[in-house]
Amino acid sequence: MTTAAADPRAGRRCHNALNSLHATLYFSPDLGREMTALGVKDSQAVNFAVRAAAMGAVGPGTVTATFYNYKYDLVARHVPAVWEIVSPEQALHARARAVDATLRRLLDDDVVESQEMAEAARLALRAAEACTRPARPLYAAHADLPVPEEPHLAYFHAATLLREHRGDGHLTALLSAGLDGLEALVTHTATGRGMTPKWVFGTRGWNQEEWDAASVRLRERGLLDADGELTEAGTALRAEIETETDRLDRAPYEHLGAEGVVRLTELATGFARRALAAGAFPRDLTGKR
Repeated sequence: MTTAAADPRAGRRCHNALNSLHATLYFSPDLGREMTALGVKDSQAVNFAVRAAAMGAVGPGTVTATFYNYKYDLVARHVPAVWEIVSPEQALHARARAVDATLRRLLDDDVVESQEMAEAARLALRAAEACTRPARPLYAAHADLPVPEEPHLAYFHAATLLREHRGDGHLTALLSAGLDGLEALVTHTATGRGMTPKWVFGTRGWNQEEWDAASVRLRERGLLDADGELTEAGTALRAEIETETDRLDRAPYEHLGAEGVVRLTELATGFARRALAAGAFPRDLTGKR
C-alpha cells in the first residue's frame, strides 16, 4: 500500500531537485553541437525543436500555447521553419545524445553508471506512473515516448515527465490567477528566483518596453510597487499559484510515498549540486536585475 507524503510541499522540493538537473540540457554546449551537426544553429530554434519535438511538427501557435511565456513573434520566427531542417524524430535522437554527453560531463561516468543513478531512475519512473494526460499536452506528448534502457537516460526521461506534468498544471494556475506569459515572468523575477530581465529578453523574445508595460499592468492590480517589488498582495498571489500547482501535481508524489519522495529528493539533490558545481548554469541567470 502506498503511503502519501505527509508534507504537502515535499513534492515541490522533489520536483525542484529533479528539474535542476533536467534544465542543464538547455544550457549545454553538447546540445548545441548535436543540433548544429543537423543544421540547426540558432540557439532559440534548438530550444523550440528539442522541447516541442515530442508533439511532432507542430506550428508556432501550439508551441506558444504550451510554452506559455515566449513571445509568439519569436516562436513564429523559428517554427515551423525548423522542421524543414530537422524532423522531430531527429531532434529527439539528438536530444538523447546530448543528454548522455551532458550528464557524463557534469556528473562523471562513475555517477552516471552508479547504483544510485539506477535507484533514482526507478523511483522517478515510479512517481511518473501516477501522472495523467488530460489537459497536460507537453506531459502527454512525452509520455508517449519509450523509456530509455540506460538508467541515466531513463532518469532524465522520468524527470522530463515530472517536469512537464507539473509545468502543464502550473499554466492552469497562472491562467486562473489572471497572469499572461510576460506578467508571469515579471512576477517570478520579482521573487528573486526567476530569470533576470536580460535572460528573459534574450530567450523569450520580449523587450524592455513590453516588460515595462507588463509592470504597469501589475502595479494597477496592486501586485507590484513603484520599485518593481512584489506587494503584499503580489507575494500572496505567487504563493497561491505555487500552492495550486502543488495541488495539481500531488498525485505522482503521493503514489511514490513519503519514504520514496525523501529518497528521490536526496538523490536528485546530490546530482543537481554536482552539476551546479561543474558550471552547468550561467552565473547571471537568476535574480531581480
